[in-house]
Parts: sequence; structure tokens; C-alpha cells
Amino acid sequence: MVSLPVRVEDLYGRWMYLENLVFDAVEPQRLGRFWEAVVGGERLTDVPEGFETRLAIEGGPVLDLCFQRVPEPSSERPRLHLDLSGRSRQTHEVERLLGLGARHLDIGQHDVPWVVLADPEGNPCCVMEDRAVYAESGPIAALPLDSAQPDRDAQFWSWLTGWTEVPGVAPRSLRHPSRRGPLLELCHESAPKGTAKNRLHLDVRLEPGDDPDGVAAGIAERGGRELHPEWGDLPWRLYADPSGNDFCVLPARH
Repeated sequence: MVSLPVRVEDLYGRWMYLENLVFDAVEPQRLGRFWEAVVGGERLTDVPEGFETRLAIEGGPVLDLCFQRVPEPSSERPRLHLDLSGRSRQTHEVERLLGLGARHLDIGQHDVPWVVLADPEGNPCCVMEDRAVYAESGPIAALPLDSAQPDRDAQFWSWLTGWTEVPGVAPRSLRHPSRRGPLLELCHESAPKGTAKNRLHLDVRLEPGDDPDGVAAGIAERGGRELHPEWGDLPWRLYADPSGNDFCVLPARH
């Protein structure tokens, strides 16, 4: 049995939840099918302009991986990436991903216990060694997100998503209130964010009864800001967190 997303209303008097992990992709079908095979997702959408697959953690969150077409790949280093659960079968998992179309990637990691790979469009991902904190993560161990101030940004993302802190996981990490599914790790950034759009970002979904302008005000009060790109009329609103990471707030479903 798959659980529904835990509503933030149940915890903090608001309704919002983390819904999507969004990839910019030159070839959405190719990249989407790769990641669908990696995480064992359930296909939702397969059209020329996009591809979606659903990762449902039993007793925990539901996260949709969405692949949207862009004309060319980003040249900037991504500020969000996926850490995958390797556990005791790390070597086997690395070989499986290589067979699906990944490749080894050298980002200067030197001697570390995890293995760095690139997906078919060059997005880095790591196959992690066995750690107790990943026991309930599912196929995605963690979502590391660059942060200028992890303490501040952990509070921001906890307010935004309803995910709560996992003690003892440095620097700061959040997880769905079920304590299942991937960690959202706020990691010290090596350099300030550039001007280009992130090639991976997160989407938060409003629920009926939410006040979009009230949410916008709450984001601004906590150090985020609304972005206004010249992309025409869109049904969602685009924001940056206090460290400049892009995310979208999607309208409530009716």
C-alpha cells in the first residue's frame, strides 16, 4: 500500500508538500527512462516534450521525477544531485548503472567510499556505501543541495516542505515526517551560485485552501525571493531559496 504525501497542514497549520524532482534534459525520454530504471519508477507521462516517473516509498513520501526538454545542456555545475543507495551491494549497483548508460566521473573526489557517476546527460550522481541512516531511504539515499548557510536553509526547507531534521547527520539534513525516503541534505557550497538556471530543481505543491500570496510572503520573510523570468504566463510560480537555488511552487490540484 502506497501512502499519500503527509500534508504540512497536519504539522504546521499549512498544506504544502514536496512533489517533484525536475531535470532539464536535451532528450527527456532517454534521460527519463534511464532514471526510471535506476529507481524502479512507475511511468506517468511519456510525450515529446517531457517524461515523468513516480517513486513511491512504502509508508513514506511519493516523489515524481520529471524531465523537461531544454534546447541545450547547462554548462554550470549542478547545485542539486542524487545520491543512490548502494548498501552492501554497492559494486553490483555501480555495474547496473553503467549497464543502463551511466559512466564514471572524476570531479576531484579522490579517495572516498562512494562512487561518482554521470547519467546519460552528464548529471553527476553518487552510489553510496552502506550507512545506517540510509536504511529507510529507498533507491535514492539523499538529495544533496548546495547551501551558503546550512542552518538557515534547513529551517527554510523544513518550513516549506514539512520535512523534519535528522539529528547527527552533518551538516544539516531533513527527511519526510514518516522518517522514510531520501534525505534532503543542505551541504556547504564550494562557490556562490552563478546566474544560470539550475539543471535540477525541486517543486512544492499547494493544496486546496492554500493562499499562494501568503506562501509567497512566507518565503520572502524567510530569506527567499520570487523570480520573474520572461517565460510567458505559467501556472506555477518560480522562487529562489535564501542561497539562490531555484524551486517552483505549483498550484493546488482541483
